[in-house]
This record gives sequence, structure tokens and C-alpha cells, in this order.
Amino acid sequence: MSTLTVDVAEQSRTAMGSLHQLHFVQRHAARLEGPFLEAGSKDYGNTQDLRSAFAGRGDYLGVDREAGPGVDLVLDLTEDFPQVDAALAGRRFGTIFCLSVLEHCWRPFAMADNLSRLLVPGGKLCVSAPFAFRIHAYPSDYWRFTPEGIRALFPEIAFRTEDGAWAAAGDGALRPLDDQLGKLHFGSGPHFRAGHYLRGLSAKTLQILGRLGPLRWLTGHRYVLAPTDVLMLGTRWADPRCAG
Repeated sequence: MSTLTVDVAEQSRTAMGSLHQLHFVQRHAARLEGPFLEAGSKDYGNTQDLRSAFAGRGDYLGVDREAGPGVDLVLDLTEDFPQVDAALAGRRFGTIFCLSVLEHCWRPFAMADNLSRLLVPGGKLCVSAPFAFRIHAYPSDYWRFTPEGIRALFPEIAFRTEDGAWAAAGDGALRPLDDQLGKLHFGSGPHFRAGHYLRGLSAKTLQILGRLGPLRWLTGHRYVLAPTDVLMLGTRWADPRCAG
């Protein structure tokens, strides 16, 4: 069984999203098989190096709309599928990575359909997309996604909730997909119920200070949304007619 190792010192120099994505891919690496396709593979200086991580496990192809480091083929994956298929010479893939790409795609349904069709039956799709994040244009920034939104984009991909996660800025932890997605609670109750007593006491302190006035603009909310990524791993249906 092969595993993906990630250097901790290198992680500390990556962007928030890249760190979470590395952790997520590491968790599932043994289940991923080549050939590999990375959509949006251009390295802007803080991109995870998945190519090296999967060296020797199958051919690896990096695709992006713009030429640059990490890009083997310049291709717009929102084009009509016959054009995409011709550019890839009919190749199909065992694993496709689509990390921090969908929010920058002006036709996400077209890209999602193409990526699904490029997977072999039983192939894996690894997706990371922001649920809450600042505007970050590369060159444009269009969308934010919930887990159900990702499922709607990829109807031919089966996503198990237990294979997904959400991650917020700060600690890099991968948390289960649930109704707490992205929340930073100011109320003490959720923290005490989860057994996080120090956080509960800190939240109670903020509530008391908020009543004094200076922090009322912040602590008047039950929670705020942290910069948050949704990360999901799905499998292409062997027969698309079985989906749903």
C-alpha cells in the first residue's frame, strides 16, 4: 500500500488552501490510481506538488488555460467535449484533481461534465472548492460551493459524506462534513457540549465583553464563517444510468 508523505516544513510555506488539500490527498492517497489529470495545474508559487508525490504510480498530466510551471498542456476544460477529447487524444484517467479551480471557472457545469467524462468507470475525482473565502482573482473569481452544490455539479460521481471534509484557516484540521461547516462560534454552548471547555470559557468571556460595547459589533452574532474549503472525494459510476 502506497502513502503520500508531506514535509511539514514545506507545508508551513504553502497557502491555506494548499495545506488543507495536501492533508486531504494524503488521507486518501492509497485509493488513488493513475493515470492522473490535474485540472488547473499552473504553479503560482504556493501550489502543492502532487506530481512528485505520485511519481511512479502512473502517467501524470497537468492542464491549465495558461502556460506556466506545472502545465503540460494548455487547454480550456470548459470547451465542448469533442474539442477537449481531441486535445487529450482520447485519453481517460483513473484520478482527476480539481483543487481550487471551480471558483475561477465561468462555466463550472461544462467543466464538471467534461471531467466526469474523462474519468474511467470507477475512477476517483478529488475536489476542493471554497465555501467561504475572500475574493481572489486568477484572473476571475465567480463562485462559492456547498457540498450539495458540488454533488449537483457532478451527477455522475458518487460522493460519500464520510470521504469528505471541511477545513478552515488556522489549524489545518480536516473536519467531517456537517451543519457546522465553516462556523466559528461566539456562543459558549457549542464548545462546552463538544468538551472544548477552554474555548467555551473564552467564548463566554467574549460575550461578557461584548455587552460592554466595544465588541458588540462582533459578539452580537452567534457565529461567523471562517475562510473555509469543502473537500470531497468521489467515484465515477460504472454505469451513469445507475446514478441517482
